[in-house]
Amino acid sequence: MSTAPLAPAAAELVARAQTENFPVALFVLSRAQRAHLMAIYGFARLADELGDSAPGDRLAQLDFLEQDLDRAYLGRAQHPLLQRLTPSLSQLSLPREPFAALIEANRRDQRIARYASWRALAEYCEYSANPVGRLVLHVFDAATPERFALSDRICTALQLAEHCQDVAEDYAAGRVYLPAEDLARFGAHESEIAAPSASPALREVLRFEVSRARALLDSGSALVRSLSGRGRLAVAGFIAGGRAALDAIERADFDVISAQTKPRKRDLARRLLGAWL
Repeated sequence: MSTAPLAPAAAELVARAQTENFPVALFVLSRAQRAHLMAIYGFARLADELGDSAPGDRLAQLDFLEQDLDRAYLGRAQHPLLQRLTPSLSQLSLPREPFAALIEANRRDQRIARYASWRALAEYCEYSANPVGRLVLHVFDAATPERFALSDRICTALQLAEHCQDVAEDYAAGRVYLPAEDLARFGAHESEIAAPSASPALREVLRFEVSRARALLDSGSALVRSLSGRGRLAVAGFIAGGRAALDAIERADFDVISAQTKPRKRDLARRLLGAWL
């Protein structure tokens, strides 16, 4: 597999991070912590690109990524982003399982396009989102089972917020992450996602999912108090980014199809203060 087209530069990764829901986390860290975090982020983005938009046999390319992950642990990675990750693997003794889970999430995306229930979607988040939070805790030398449990709630909430923001984009790609049971509960049909604007029923579904995401963020927020220093501020930034994203969806009256749902800086600052306190 040719790796060059799939190797975003560091500057591009930072630019992408700024468009997502956790910009604060990137800029409060030490240089070493930021390098580790960006290496992890680069791996996650590469896995997503292979699973979402790579031409050709995506499963084969994901297999290549897992093989290169194994080579990275031996110091022999071929892909530039795996080479970038290699120092973090050794310096932080990062476990293999979270990286493998991120690859598995993208394998699932090749064969699963709908989720019947919230339980099924939450199980998917155990592969697609929660491993990132666990790796971040390793960066902060704060990896404990108790913190993992809180981090999982936060990461699942952030993933759910992203699914709500990207409803139309995901539908265009052939995927629906809104649980079918929730669509049915409010009398919505997935075909309504293709309309120029969100129907009243679809807005009620999104209102429900936003409420669910808020509850998950609230239940995981004790993680902030268990940390100190830059790690505490960074995790507060993750939570603030998620809450600000949910605020934006609510401000658009849950019409994520025709309205912009980008968080406002003042909402992010307000939410950051709240998460910190």
